[in-house]
Amino acid sequence: MATAKVHPALAKIRKSGANKVKVACSDIDGVLRGKYLHKDKFEGAADQGPGGGFGFCDVVFGWDSSDNVYDNTQVTGWQHGFPDALARLDLDTHRNVPWDGGIDFFLGEFINTDGSPYAVCPRQTLKRVLKRAEKLGFQVMTGMEYEWFNFIETPQSWAAKKGVGPETLTPGMFGYSLLRVNQNREFFNAIMDEMLAFGVPIEGLHTETGPGVYEAALGFSEALAQADRAILFKTGAKEIGARFGIMPSFMAKWNSQLPGCSGHIHQSLSDGKTNQFYDGKSPRKMSKLFESYVAGQVACLMEFAPMFWPTINSYKRLVDGFWAPVKPTWGIDNRTASFRVISGGVKSTRLETRCPGADVNPYLAMAAVIAAGLYGVEKGLKLTAPPITGTNQGAENIPRAPRTLVETTRNFSNSKIARDFLGDTFVEHFAATRDWEWRQWLDGVTDWELKRYFEII
Repeated sequence: MATAKVHPALAKIRKSGANKVKVACSDIDGVLRGKYLHKDKFEGAADQGPGGGFGFCDVVFGWDSSDNVYDNTQVTGWQHGFPDALARLDLDTHRNVPWDGGIDFFLGEFINTDGSPYAVCPRQTLKRVLKRAEKLGFQVMTGMEYEWFNFIETPQSWAAKKGVGPETLTPGMFGYSLLRVNQNREFFNAIMDEMLAFGVPIEGLHTETGPGVYEAALGFSEALAQADRAILFKTGAKEIGARFGIMPSFMAKWNSQLPGCSGHIHQSLSDGKTNQFYDGKSPRKMSKLFESYVAGQVACLMEFAPMFWPTINSYKRLVDGFWAPVKPTWGIDNRTASFRVISGGVKSTRLETRCPGADVNPYLAMAAVIAAGLYGVEKGLKLTAPPITGTNQGAENIPRAPRTLVETTRNFSNSKIARDFLGDTFVEHFAATRDWEWRQWLDGVTDWELKRYFEII
């Protein structure tokens, strides 16, 4: 009788004699929730067959980023008693954490007891959209770019300041600055080198315009692997930064006087060999497939908006004149458009969706933009409007994006397209979590209100 083949990652760990591994899964907000597992427990968690996996409390989908339990969800909640859900490790995500003693690390995803995908798991949601692309004959290739601010803070110092007046890593506006990089070269080099060792290659890293702000472009890859890299990058940057007394922040807009932080997503469709977005005979070098993909995003991406503008703060970034696009527009190599068509050679032709901020859950943001593009492909949509030029020239009659989470959540909840691509259970659960987020904001008293009303009114 033939012996079952052992996955290389599992064989490597058994051979190494390691006594523990580190595992993590994404919650709704894109925060990695994880634990250390003893090697014996890991063996069961790594089992890919029926009954394999490990228990993980389903509260990770039942609370917000501050661990406050939702009062309006059906999939999980107090009414169910927060039982364990079943998490299964993806052995292909194996990597070692260079800043944690080289410990073996795996990402996981949630499944039902029958092995089917858990409907509200972000990684499973992206995989659902990618299966749709696969049925159409396409492999989705993506690349993620993040901008983020860095502060000379620790969790303790930030708590002591009560959320006011963080100290930026460097002063002033100095994009693409070698001088500012050199002033913090140990941190800069640690990000480049340790992320590479962590299986998160960075194509480019530089300062952006703003005090202490960096931008990183992650190496282009298949979409699921890219989303894995993206969520690991955010956590990894924070863990590396802590070693240097630096606190990275990926919130979309921390200061109204400064540019916000983007989470741009580059995309192309491949048949497994060739970039299907490129057409050398087209004046724009765009294939008809590419045009339909862009048309889909122009037509319906706003129906997925809470997935790439997921927080109250996301909408503070959507300000005219601050680089973030505010209308569903497309353009040829135009950074003021929401959808920037980059048409070059067969390898470089792609779409850059510039709407999302750095505060996204990368699994959900990618699921949203890819679903919108595939909708255009399935329906054979055409680009009826010409590309904008300059700053929204040609977009005068296009409505701007909503400015609040509650508006986009209503649109998302009522979207037949979102329900078709993501499933009713996910749409209803995610909409409920965004409604909760909005209500927390309504109840909060901000420093803006105190400064404006405390003395004068």
